[in-house]
Amino acid sequence: MEYVPQRLEEYAERFTTVRSHVFDRLRDETSALPNAGMSVGPLEGAFLSFMVFMKQPRRVLEIGTFTGWSSIAMASALPPGGTLVTCDVNEETTAIARRFAEEAGVAERIDYRLGPATETLASLDGPFDLVFIDADKGGYVDYYEAVLPKLAPDGVILADNTLFGLADGAIAEHIERFNEHVRADDRVEAVLLTIREGVTLIRRR
Repeated sequence: MEYVPQRLEEYAERFTTVRSHVFDRLRDETSALPNAGMSVGPLEGAFLSFMVFMKQPRRVLEIGTFTGWSSIAMASALPPGGTLVTCDVNEETTAIARRFAEEAGVAERIDYRLGPATETLASLDGPFDLVFIDADKGGYVDYYEAVLPKLAPDGVILADNTLFGLADGAIAEHIERFNEHVRADDRVEAVLLTIREGVTLIRRR
């Protein structure tokens, strides 16, 4: 299913000026992997970098590292002393993420955690100023509930792929459940942006 027309996405990418040769090489290497489409890509990567630049977070949490495009993009915009914790279960793709973070010169800002996200989240203390959720869709509600108490008072959660609820199948059902869960949560305000496959921004009321 095409969530945002390809012509529109290509036009948006054309006028997005955040570029790096590291990302060109990362895209080439990632494209050879199964599920290569899980990478955020240039447009959403630039959006995440801008969010970090505007928010100036001291601590960022990412759930779902994959090959590292999003963590590198966010880490590159961190203020001095800022750090990012990113967690994933896949050792192979996390190794790729580490390697490209080293090449990009941001590896020292990133703390990589391997293991089930629910276990990793239970071991982390807050507060986090920015949280990016981009992992298995069936876990979104659990991840959200785990991180909300650890969110800084003025923190923001970004949940990826939230337009998947428009499709059919199990993944769509998981995302629709998450979307409805957030909408019904009177602790927060949310807005779903039609960037790529959808990004929902969530903050405390």
